[in-house]
Amino acid sequence: MFSIYKEFEKFIGKDKSKLRKSILLSMLESLLGITKIIAIYMILKGILENELSTSLIIKAFLLTAVAIVFIIMSKAKSVMLQTEIGYDLAAKKRMDIGEHLKYVPMGYFSKKSLGQITSIATNTCNNLQEVATLVLIQFTSGLGLGLIMTIFLLNFNLKIGAVSIVAMIYFFIIISVINKKGEKLSSKKIKSDARLVEKTLEYVQGMQIVKSFNLKNDSGSEYIREIDKNRKINTSLEKTFIPYMFLLSFGIRLLSVFIIYLSISFYIEGAMPAYESIVMIIASFLLFIHLETAGAFVALFKMLKFSMNQIMEIEEIPVMDIDGQNIKPQNYDIEFDHVNFSYQDERVINDISFKIKENTTTAIVGPSGSGKTTITTLLARFWDVDSGKISLGGKDIKDYKLDSLWDNISVVFQDVYLFNDTVANNIKFGSPEKSMEEVVEAAKKAHCYEFVMNMENGFDTIIGEGGSALSGGEAQRISFARAIMKDAPIIILDEATANIDPENENLMQDAIEKLTKSKTVIMIAHRLKTVKNADQIIVLDEGAIQAIGTHEELMNREGLYRDFVNMREKTIGWKIEK
Repeated sequence: MFSIYKEFEKFIGKDKSKLRKSILLSMLESLLGITKIIAIYMILKGILENELSTSLIIKAFLLTAVAIVFIIMSKAKSVMLQTEIGYDLAAKKRMDIGEHLKYVPMGYFSKKSLGQITSIATNTCNNLQEVATLVLIQFTSGLGLGLIMTIFLLNFNLKIGAVSIVAMIYFFIIISVINKKGEKLSSKKIKSDARLVEKTLEYVQGMQIVKSFNLKNDSGSEYIREIDKNRKINTSLEKTFIPYMFLLSFGIRLLSVFIIYLSISFYIEGAMPAYESIVMIIASFLLFIHLETAGAFVALFKMLKFSMNQIMEIEEIPVMDIDGQNIKPQNYDIEFDHVNFSYQDERVINDISFKIKENTTTAIVGPSGSGKTTITTLLARFWDVDSGKISLGGKDIKDYKLDSLWDNISVVFQDVYLFNDTVANNIKFGSPEKSMEEVVEAAKKAHCYEFVMNMENGFDTIIGEGGSALSGGEAQRISFARAIMKDAPIIILDEATANIDPENENLMQDAIEKLTKSKTVIMIAHRLKTVKNADQIIVLDEGAIQAIGTHEELMNREGLYRDFVNMREKTIGWKIEK
């Protein structure tokens, strides 16, 4: 337990002083509660020895009143510190996770990792927020007060003090067993929570399939099975701890009864005055109240440890080499120099070399799976190359800090993702400093101003997660407005109009022209009329360059490009419209 406390201090960093202060205040609060025993002792002694006086009553009253005032102040400050530590810690760790994941290679992300990340950012951080400080403070202060009360009893009577020492030893034995039992089960619970979140996300994201096939929530569903597993693990966790908590409570209460017996026996034998006997009885209850309180939180210690470990595991996920510099390129020429790249063990880019001059348009075409999108993601450093070099402005992109590199690139994806926020905030995502006038101007250039103004709240309309409140064409045009707003010198169009209906295609062509004017453009071609007007066309096949040239040059020689254009097969995944 003490090792976990030290780990937690290191985990929370600069807030450890607040944690220590909160623990001390909590202990002070409990210590001040002992003044009630002292006041009772004073009054009882005065009554039984015929020494009770007005001044003694006033002293006992003032002692209690002052203690109560300080108890209230200590408790208020301690609770406030606990709250600050919990919420600040959860907020900081969530932001740290988000910032760290920005620099993690895209290969890390999958349905499994999404469920794990979501669980950690929600369940695990909530555990830290609501439980961590409470567990540590209640346990350490309860244990500390138990030790202080033991010393207090030893000073009054060695035999009674010896019983309290036995109670402390018994307490440590039981919590040690609880701690060992909790290690395995706490790990299972946290992993089960992550799997449940994963399956819930999968179920919700696949709701269209669930509805179309009229799937039932029966025992065969993975989602239902995971819910049942999670229920069983949580139930097992409680069932495991209940017997030990009973033993702890029963054992120390039995020892409390023994202290009462000894106190009464000593009084009957004349070895202890009545007022001391009564005080001993009261003190025994206070001792065991603190120990029971501390014991009640022991089961959560391993949960706390695993929560910290899970967050640290994400923070320790290897990131790409980010020790670059803030570089402003002298020009926006791009060069791939003998680049190779593999997904796991599968080679997808094979010794590719080409150059793109600034302010020119390059189209990348080829069959599905030929590596078109991979080239653009390597340029944006969503992954790092296995070998070879990619240069921007004559410098290796690895020489750039990632933020510095990304400032130069805007990507418009085929699958648009919009956030559950206002239209305006989605358009200026990544450019929060932009004015509303600039948002409106970008919307007009992307041809989304008209339909936005027809919405109930205009640019303040919440568009739903993933842009669920919009049609595909509307969402795509907002993504173009977002790219126009960023105004990066390099534009990547990743099959950005592949799923656009014919009614919107002319609008999208005009939006593309406004977006790409005076820019370095790389487009993955899919039914784009502008392919034949590109300054150069790169033809890929199975991760290698099959040909490079203009439309006229490629049409004048045999090869994949001419075959594709002549056949115009939609199944290939792209075509040029005349």
